Amino acid sequence: MIYTLRDYQQQASDAAINFFKSKRERNGILVLPTGAGKSLVIADIAHRLDGNVLVFQPSKEILEQNFDKLRSYGVEDCSIYSASFNSKEISRITFATIGSVKSHMEDFNHFRYIIVDECHGVNPQGGMYKDFFDCAKRKILGLTATPYRLTSAQICLDENGRYDPTCEPQNKCILKFLTRTRPRVFHDVIYQVEIQTLLQRGYLSKLNYYDMTILPQEGLKRNTTGMDFDEKSLFDEFQRVNLQDHLVNIVMRLQHPKSGIPRKGILVFTKFLEESENLCRSIDDCEMLSGETPKKERERIIKDFKSGKIKVLTNVGVLTTGFDYPELDTVVMARPTMSLAMYYQILGRAIRPHPSKEAGWIVDLCGNIKRFGKVEDLRLFERKPGEYFIQGIADNQYKQLTNTYF
Repeated sequence: MIYTLRDYQQQASDAAINFFKSKRERNGILVLPTGAGKSLVIADIAHRLDGNVLVFQPSKEILEQNFDKLRSYGVEDCSIYSASFNSKEISRITFATIGSVKSHMEDFNHFRYIIVDECHGVNPQGGMYKDFFDCAKRKILGLTATPYRLTSAQICLDENGRYDPTCEPQNKCILKFLTRTRPRVFHDVIYQVEIQTLLQRGYLSKLNYYDMTILPQEGLKRNTTGMDFDEKSLFDEFQRVNLQDHLVNIVMRLQHPKSGIPRKGILVFTKFLEESENLCRSIDDCEMLSGETPKKERERIIKDFKSGKIKVLTNVGVLTTGFDYPELDTVVMARPTMSLAMYYQILGRAIRPHPSKEAGWIVDLCGNIKRFGKVEDLRLFERKPGEYFIQGIADNQYKQLTNTYF
């Protein structure tokens, strides 16, 4: 099969080839929104490079998707090196998971090019990726839709949010743009395309937002890291506002919209098992997934959801990435998050276009839309060379969302 790349996909691929040809020893990032065709861009880059290419994937599902895309090009000199597939083959182009490569790094010393998909998952302070990069001594290309990481720090701020060394240190979180982490793994954004651009050109599905929050944000406590909500505080608030029954009522209403046209699929994200279990007891044709769901059962449930046999699929934190179902038109967030990356990835499940879908519906019960705004309003800016940040429209005002404490 021969693909014709869209102009931005071609530009992203060209930028990657020029990056690898350049003599600058700095790691680069391609920023491509969810639904932009990242697997196609990776396949094109790997196909065009003239040496050994190692492509890291964060999960079995994404590895399989990207590998299949490359094979559909007619490329035969490629293989999978991952214990998840029971395959440890090395070819000119090798798709791998870092856990499988970590113990055999010497077998990959001859690889000239290294590509990391979902590179926001790279921990700059330690871990398997950092160990590999420290030994690789080659520049690295990362791809992501969310070029930032949530980190925590103890800082002294006054009531206006200004630094005050006389104040008692507080645990605060900060979304750090990948080029601004310390130590720094990635240095430059070599190409990026905005969500709004792809929406305007019809490459992504329009999203309709419905803020139906019942969870007062001021009553929530942070955990000891400052990076997320305290689970006991969150569970108690869920009980107080009766989130379980509210969620059931919302899903029932979504199953019978005023238009009379049923939704293609309703995907629900919950924080705790209790909400998902209660939803399954209360709603017909509803099933749930969690990290404890056996592999075969998980595959069966996803297949039945995509075929329409299951009308509502509720999950506890397992379908934020690697779940590709363009027909999906309804996402319900029954959990709050302080992570812009998680928020973006959850909404991204409904942003892929499909001929039968007029618009994706985003229904939020927990204050996330107010906290982060619409994903199509996210913009990447470069204040000065190398100093990137993300801006959005949160709570009806422009707001810098990265490299600022909250």
